[in-house]
Amino acid sequence: HNEQGAMGIVINRPIDMTLEALLEQISIDLPPKQVNKQLGAAAVHFGGPVQTDRGFVLHQPVGQWQSTIAINGDTALTTSKDVLEATARGEGPDKILVSLGYAGWQAGQLEQELAQNAWLTVQAQGGVIFDMPDGQKHEAAMGLLGVNLASLADVAGHA
Repeated sequence: HNEQGAMGIVINRPIDMTLEALLEQISIDLPPKQVNKQLGAAAVHFGGPVQTDRGFVLHQPVGQWQSTIAINGDTALTTSKDVLEATARGEGPDKILVSLGYAGWQAGQLEQELAQNAWLTVQAQGGVIFDMPDGQKHEAAMGLLGVNLASLADVAGHA
């Protein structure tokens, strides 16, 4: 987020692609000795509707990758292939979440949406991003706000 706009990555929408399949598409081999079945089976996520052909890797720790920005303490976002190459060799970040695409807002747009209460915000938590099953992330994030999803109405009204 800066004066030119904002971007975000959806973290709870897996697509029908594994990390192993993505690595194969971009010519990165999982070496037979290094193959981590859990890593290869990890889901690739729908990061948002903008540039869905472009990959983004959320990871911990930050590390020293070619195109990385630290976004929250020890969490970073990398767009360069080197982080995936290192991950395939078993030398990458401890935790990763790979997505294709991102959500984007023009300058001032996100601020306006926040002022209209279109979004609930919560401090990012590595445990929610990296350790929880995708189907539980939304509820866990709401729980950080003290909100129980079951208590929310599914319709809106005006008083």
